Parts: sequence; structure tokens; C-alpha cells
Amino acid sequence: MIRIEGLTKRFGKFTAVSELDLYIPKGSVFGFVGPNGAGKTTTMSILATLLEPTSGRAFVGDYDVTVHPRAVRQLIGYMPDFFGVYDNLKVTEYLDFYAGAYEIPVSNRAVLIRDLLDLVNLSDKVDSYVDHLSRGMKQRLGLARSLVHDPEVLILDEPASGLDPRARIEMKEILKELRRMGKTILISSHILPELAEMCTDIGVIENGKLVAVGSVDEIASKVYESRLLRIKLLPTVTEAQLQRATALLKGKQGVRHFKVSDNTLEVAFDGTEQDQQLLLAALVQEQLPVVSLSEDTGNLEDIFLAITKGVGS
Repeated sequence: MIRIEGLTKRFGKFTAVSELDLYIPKGSVFGFVGPNGAGKTTTMSILATLLEPTSGRAFVGDYDVTVHPRAVRQLIGYMPDFFGVYDNLKVTEYLDFYAGAYEIPVSNRAVLIRDLLDLVNLSDKVDSYVDHLSRGMKQRLGLARSLVHDPEVLILDEPASGLDPRARIEMKEILKELRRMGKTILISSHILPELAEMCTDIGVIENGKLVAVGSVDEIASKVYESRLLRIKLLPTVTEAQLQRATALLKGKQGVRHFKVSDNTLEVAFDGTEQDQQLLLAALVQEQLPVVSLSEDTGNLEDIFLAITKGVGS
């Protein structure tokens, strides 16, 4: 649905985006992760037809963003990281204005506006003035505005920026609903744990270069030499049983190193799934009181810090 090939954008001598290649399939939710100034907003602005690239190409659907910008604008809903709202307009008047800009027939607008306000949980604010809304409500109204022409693709630049925890949760639930509706979503955010929950894939960008792309687990497997297995034993496990467990671990395929923390064995493991299964079977065969085995591949914040550490320095 979104295809970027060798995209570069320079501002004078400064290169904001450098030789970026990216493909985002239809119906996916792609998270764009990177520090301030990494090139996220520049890339999104090019996709939204607000900037022209220095070189390279970008497509939304089958349309080149520089060759067919009007067609691209019909396909996308764009929500910038900060947007202005018009004073002295009620919520319904605000959305009606944008519906008119997209040439939506007047006869269809009342139902459309009602449905959009239902979607973003602002039905009780129909008669409120836009400039009287809270930050979170304005963000949700901005999202409704980007949906007014029912676009296939949403480009959302920091939609949860500046929101309190409750407002972030509300925004997250709305985005999950949009995913269920089949929208293709490109979203950037600094709230990494929530981004990991919503996205099918993520891309990490730093200094204008895409340094990693894939699911959180896929990127983690490339970043870390091994994954962490947590083997929880009964709290009543004896010292003798722990000694038998550690002796068994020392000789098992895939075990790089381990440590004992109370009644939990933390194992750095780089073996296959079959090796993991054999390890668990051996522990049970030794009649050790195994309660559970879980795999911790690291959270998105850990991965982000590991990938971006020192890149471009």
C-alpha cells in the first residue's frame, strides 16, 4: 500500500532522510520509531504530498506522490504532530467545513459527522466550541477530521503526543478499531510500549536512515545474540533441586549462560524451538518442580535503545 524507494530529502547541506527503502502492505499498522530529528516527520510529510523529495520515489497505492499528488490526497488521511483548530467553530461546524473541502454532498454530512464523532467518542461534544476542548479531545477531533473522506491510509504523526494517560488509552482503543476496519496505518510515537501493542511491524529510523524493520520479535532476535528464558519453579524448591537444575543446564544445547534468582532460572538461550522443548522435558524428567517457562525477547524501549546507541555518532 505504501512503497518507498531510495527516498532522500536534503535541506541545504543537511540530509533529513537518506536512501530510505520501505514497504508497508495493505491493512497493516506500521510504527515509525526514532529520536527527534531522525526523519520521521519529513518522511510522513513527503507521503502526505506536503514536501517533495530531493531524490527517490514514494507511492501510496499505485500513485507516485510527486506525479499524482491529488490522487494520493484522496487515499490518505493525514494528522500532523501539531495542528491548529479554528476558533469560534463548533465541533460539528469544524467537521462540516472539512467535509465540504472534500466535496462530500451536504445531504450526507450530518450522518457522516455523527458516525465520526461516535468513533472518536465525542458524541457528547457536538455543540461544544473547538477551542474549548481539552488537548485529548482536540487530538481525537483531528483524527475524525482525517477520516472525513474515508481514506484507505492514515498517516499519524505523534497522535498521542502531550496526552495524559487516560487520553492515550482512549486514542489507542480508537486506533485498534481503525485497524479492525482494515485501514492501513503509519504511525509515529515516542510512547514505545503502546506502539508495540498496536503495530504489526515497526521501523527504527535514526539520522535519516532506516536501521531496522520487522516485528518487535524479529528485530529483537537480530539485536540480541540470545533470548531470555524464565523457568519458574515452586517457591518450595530445595537447594538440592536447584543444584540438580543448574547441573542439567550446563550441559544442554543452546544454553549460553544462566543465573538463579530465588525460585526462577534465568537462561540466556540461543537454541532452536526443539532444543527449548528438550530442555523443558529434561527438567520435568528430573522431577524438578517446574511451574512455567516463558520467553522474554525484550520490550520495544530496550530494543530501541540497543539499536540506536551510537548510530551516526
